[in-house]
Order: sequence, then structure tokens, then C-alpha cells
Amino acid sequence: MALESSARSPRAPGPPNTVRGAAPTPLNLDETDRRIVLELARDARLPNNTLARLAGIAPSTCLGRVRALRERGVIRGYHADVDPAALGRPLQAMIAVRLQSDARGHIRAFVADVATRDEVLNVFFLAGKDDFLLHVAAASTEGLRVFVEDLSSNADVAYTETSLIFEHVRAALAQ
Repeated sequence: MALESSARSPRAPGPPNTVRGAAPTPLNLDETDRRIVLELARDARLPNNTLARLAGIAPSTCLGRVRALRERGVIRGYHADVDPAALGRPLQAMIAVRLQSDARGHIRAFVADVATRDEVLNVFFLAGKDDFLLHVAAASTEGLRVFVEDLSSNADVAYTETSLIFEHVRAALAQ
């Protein structure tokens, strides 16, 4: 399982994570839960018996712990890490987006719209000078240019900056 996956999720995008409000409460994972989560992050297709052996617990206990981790929101889903090039989109980029100052009330609508675009793999809501970072994949430079032009034509968008991705290396957690 990739913690941030390049695969499109079949679920509709939910509301963006809020950066305001109370700080999240710690999830108090014990060492066994941490081991389960790390092993699933490395390979979400592990059979329960193998996962239980790696975590040093009985299979029935492992099944219950995985179920509890899903219910608590620690495990948010299982995803295939698909190479966008295999789907005909070999050109990847990160696009920083800054919204107009008077468009703050349109944030959810912007996210709902952009998250449904075929080119968009991930949407990150940021703190700082930029509001969003979009991870996109396109079939060609022409396709990327058309996407950026369309994005920039949105009246709520004040600024975009595109950075091409030469190579993506997964983080150590998921290795």
C-alpha cells in the first residue's frame, strides 16, 4: 500500500483536511499496531497469516487489529501504485496553485472540480504562499500545456507554477 498513491481512488473526493481547529489527538499505536501498519505500507497484499507472523501475533488477533485500525482511520485504504506511463501518461508534474484572495469561499468547489480531472493524481492543500500542490500526469507536453491553460483560466486561480518530475522515488516507509 502506498501512503500517497499515484492510483486514482474509486471513491469521490472528500472534503479537504482542515488546517484550522483543534490539533488531532494522538492515535496511541502500540508497537504491534505500528508493525502492522508498516508492513501493510510496504505491501498491502500481504495475506493475514503472513502479516500476523511478521507482527508476532495470532492470525485472529491480527485480523481484529487490522479491522480496528481501519475503523479508527489509521488505515485509510488500500491502493495500487500504478505507473502513469502504463496508462499513456508518461509526463508527470507538480503544479503549485495560488487562489485569488477573494476566492477563499470557493476552496471546496475548487478541490471538487480539480480532483475529478483525469490528469490529477493527488491534490495537496497547503499552508504557505501557495494554496495547493497538484500532482498531475499527462500524455504529452501539449496535454500538460492544455491542462495548465485550462487551470489558469479559472477565475479563482491567481497563479500557477509547474515543475516537471524527472523521477519519483518512493519513501523508505513504503519500501
